[in-house]
Amino acid sequence: MKIAVEGCCHGELDKIYETIEFIEKKQNFKVDLLLICGDFQSVRNKSDLQCMAVPQKYQRMNTFYKYYSGEKVAPVLTIFIGGNHEASNYLQELPYGGWVAPNIFYMGYANVLKFGGVRIGGLSGIYKGKDFTKGHFEHPPYNEESKRAAYHIRNLEVFRLKQLRKPVDIFMSHDWPRGVYDYGNTSQLLKTKQFLRDEIESGTLGSPPAEELLMKLQPRYWFSAHLHVKFAAIVQHQAPPGEEKITRFLSLDKCLPRRKFLQILDVPHDPQEPLKLQLDTEWLSILKLTNHLLSLKRGSIYMPGPGSQSRWEFTPTIEEENKVLEDFGGDLVIPDNFQKTVEVFDPNQGKCKVNPPMTMVNPQTTLMCTMLDITDPNAIFLGQDSGNLLDVSGEGACDADDDDDVDDDETECDSEPSFVSFIDSDQSCNTSLLSSSNADDSFMSLGTGGDLSTDSRDPVKDLTSSILANPAEISLSDEEAEFKAIMEAQKKEKELSTETSKDPSADDEDEDDEFKAIMAAQKDHSLSVDPLMGPAVILRPLTQSSPASSDERSDSEVTRKTNSLALNTSKRADGSESEDSPQSKKFKRRNQQLYKSESGDEEIA
Repeated sequence: MKIAVEGCCHGELDKIYETIEFIEKKQNFKVDLLLICGDFQSVRNKSDLQCMAVPQKYQRMNTFYKYYSGEKVAPVLTIFIGGNHEASNYLQELPYGGWVAPNIFYMGYANVLKFGGVRIGGLSGIYKGKDFTKGHFEHPPYNEESKRAAYHIRNLEVFRLKQLRKPVDIFMSHDWPRGVYDYGNTSQLLKTKQFLRDEIESGTLGSPPAEELLMKLQPRYWFSAHLHVKFAAIVQHQAPPGEEKITRFLSLDKCLPRRKFLQILDVPHDPQEPLKLQLDTEWLSILKLTNHLLSLKRGSIYMPGPGSQSRWEFTPTIEEENKVLEDFGGDLVIPDNFQKTVEVFDPNQGKCKVNPPMTMVNPQTTLMCTMLDITDPNAIFLGQDSGNLLDVSGEGACDADDDDDVDDDETECDSEPSFVSFIDSDQSCNTSLLSSSNADDSFMSLGTGGDLSTDSRDPVKDLTSSILANPAEISLSDEEAEFKAIMEAQKKEKELSTETSKDPSADDEDEDDEFKAIMAAQKDHSLSVDPLMGPAVILRPLTQSSPASSDERSDSEVTRKTNSLALNTSKRADGSESEDSPQSKKFKRRNQQLYKSESGDEEIA
């Protein structure tokens, strides 16, 4: 299966799709899936522009509104995460993910999806220490503070992702995991982005929560963007003897001529699985089990940990996954249920009054919340029934601060609040100081090296000529040049280390400094301890060879145990009678029809 990966989109959908079409014709193949790593800018009208935290000169309609209106249709299935330059009002309509336009799917605050048997995880937004432990309090109409806070990641989503136990094939984040630069060609990176030197040398560049997720989930691929540069790395994880566990990290540039913004990879997939976008039972179960931890407050909320009086581990059991699959009628293919919720921009209308952005409830979110009995934040903000009673005080989580005071100055301060790991039993602070630009909210206005300036040339013409002149710019294999070079460097260094260990007097003056730096980084990061928690917390390798038990949760087992479930049964997975209300049953029977596709291409009634 061929997957195209894009760095920052910045609203340039037409150019991205044109580039993919050009490559498909030139190489005679078809791209099955497009992944976009943030700054998507799903702007539908001029009201959405008011909700995008960018300087006014970058507030452009671009072309997404044509895909939203149906004037155009995405030629390839597109999945994206949010970045730090988004129309946050629209994305907040879909906190658990959904279609923003036909064939274009947003992953929500965090999500895990499946496509052709490939498991894809994602985390939207960027890390900002002062907002990490807050609830999702932001909603339209925004002020300048909440407009930016809306795209800052929260500890709830990171906590949910850390409950995953099944292997993840691909993971996407907008900003980089902290320290990932140590696993690639750092010297070359600094030649391209010299202004990153201070943070790299101090070990503070990137997102600490993303670093935790990288070491915990250990996906086969990790894709990022944000820094507007192409950079590849190989992260080697601790693995049993004779096995190799690696993550191939790749960050890409933004869509501009002569930039390395697109990569096409050959990713192995399950030929028995349909090339359709599907929900994931483990993730759905985690959403349901952790719904009580959702907070809509400004105050800090810490996630539960060891020693808590209530449940603090939410990795679902087989029975819990079976129940979710039963509720969805045994079919997790996502229906094509996109609906427009606002008026679309009309370029022929001329100047007109711009309506202020408003909080909206999206039908797709209503459906998801009904199926899982979870909370729709927007319904709560509007005083509506979201299908679940929400404790706005955040009971169930550890409420650390009821203070509603907010720092109105959104500029980064010299002393960023420390990253607090959420698995402490007593919410003690294992800190890691961050520098000011670690989660920069104003990348668009930095003007570094001409990367962010507007281009007066014909972008489509220059883009096409750039590809024709430099076909190797967009590689067509997962054995990409940077990956191969890094692996060869690591292999050579390993051989040299072995020889040196056999002969202590061996002369190592000819060793390449870059190889030494990479391997030194490997040693630092491949310890069996969590780098954010110290040596007391052991990281358990996530391998498929873990001992089989009643807690073993493979997709095939969940599917086998639910094949015999009839859609009209009132039995739970364990055989007990369902406690669903008649109204809930009615909704679920109706909604199961949306997710049921016996013929594979059945139209939705």
